[in-house]
Amino acid sequence: MPTKTELTQEELERYARHLALPSFGIEAQRRLKDSGVLCIGAGGLGSPAAMYLAAAGVGRIGIVDPDTVDASNIQRQLLHGTADISRPKVESAKDTLTAINPNVQIELHRETLVSGNAMELAKNYDLLIDGSDNFPTRYLSNDVSVLLKIPNVHGSIFRFEGQVSVFAPHLEGPCYRCLFPDAPKPGAVPD
Repeated sequence: MPTKTELTQEELERYARHLALPSFGIEAQRRLKDSGVLCIGAGGLGSPAAMYLAAAGVGRIGIVDPDTVDASNIQRQLLHGTADISRPKVESAKDTLTAINPNVQIELHRETLVSGNAMELAKNYDLLIDGSDNFPTRYLSNDVSVLLKIPNVHGSIFRFEGQVSVFAPHLEGPCYRCLFPDAPKPGAVPD
């Protein structure tokens, strides 16, 4: 569906490399500007995802994370630096993302994604990115994705291994719960 959003001259210059791609162009950039992505987690997976979303020109990025920046995390959580230690991750994320692209609206949700808030947090976004580090949140983000009929990008890492999948069951594909019907018992899988 065509969008009516116009790009400013600064945005035309900023996204010139996107606009030059024959398979992308101005209409796709406008659609990015009109879109919203909810990043669940601002840690090792959510950090680079949010940074690339901001750089690409996604119009609205929501960050859900209840935690503060810890010194032991900053070597892999690129949204945060030494000066951010003890700050809420969402605030640190906003500063970094705004520095990357001041045209992006950053929405902060300093809370844990739980069944009582998940639908409300996710309902106004076009895509979920699940960078969480626990199974209850993974299953919850899946369920919200299914109920709201929005794609869910799932990522997980363990030491030097990683997985990424895009689940869009509303487009006839499987969901996370379809592949893994039952969460592992506590302690059965390393964290």
